[in-house]
Amino acid sequence: MLGRIEDFLRYLEIERNASRQTILSYRGDLMEFHRFLAGPAHAAPGVREAGGVSGGVNDRGGVDVNAISAADVTAFVYKLRCECKKITVARKLSSIRSFFRFLMTKGVLTYSPAELVPAPKVEKMLAPVLTVEEAECLVEAPGDIEAATAKRDLAILEALYSSGIRVSELTGLDMKDVDLSSGTIKVLGKGGKERIAYIGVHARDALMAYIGAHRAGATADAPLFTGARGKGRVSQRTVQRLVKKYVLKSGIDKTPTPHALRHTFATHLLDAGVDLRSIQEMLGHSKLSTTQRYTRVSIASMMEAYDRAHPLAKKK
Repeated sequence: MLGRIEDFLRYLEIERNASRQTILSYRGDLMEFHRFLAGPAHAAPGVREAGGVSGGVNDRGGVDVNAISAADVTAFVYKLRCECKKITVARKLSSIRSFFRFLMTKGVLTYSPAELVPAPKVEKMLAPVLTVEEAECLVEAPGDIEAATAKRDLAILEALYSSGIRVSELTGLDMKDVDLSSGTIKVLGKGGKERIAYIGVHARDALMAYIGAHRAGATADAPLFTGARGKGRVSQRTVQRLVKKYVLKSGIDKTPTPHALRHTFATHLLDAGVDLRSIQEMLGHSKLSTTQRYTRVSIASMMEAYDRAHPLAKKK
């Protein structure tokens, strides 16, 4: 099975042009499934612990993919449901389904044992959206801090809110990707697709101050945002931590993440009258239906404003 997993991951990388993060996620899910199948505690039928040739294929992992049954997948899902949130279980099952579909296209399997295994119903939860005032409080929070990373943190927050880029796109930026004179940044998005994102005057000023103070001598191919000591590319986990830090400092009664700033960016544009197609291009969504999720947030916020403001909105 291990060899088949590596084949699948190579397919994702070469033929599907999947991102490194996507490949790591699939690898983690499938390796966890393999460990479950190969473990001594697994008693479901259909899994052979002995290595060697299985179904005409040299299975180096000791698990025969041809012998995995729906009962095996169901047992794994049951174990996950005792340990993980529903959304995590659904994601892991989706990874397994994709793996088996790949094996079917390669002629290794004739059917997928995971296809009919039910996934837990997951409510589609959008990230919290900040008001304009809350967004301003958050991005301005590092301004009065004397820490060496304050200029970097301010530039990161301003760039996230001003452009709506993903945190993975932000951490992947190099010096050459930023054009402060035109207010644009070149972003490498999902599937290796390049697009141009735009930044406003406040983000430009914050980036200029950060670059002048910490990245003036950096080469064109050097990372734009570095770690706290100025070495190495800043990690996504660091960006998540700094957002949480400044949320607490600003006193916002919400728990936004870096991705929430992306939702906030899109919602504020939509509220200002920008059409969905333009927002789709800015966000780098391949499907308009993905962008349309933001309309629900916007409508909900407008209804709340209506209920607060209109004299006849509430019953007396």
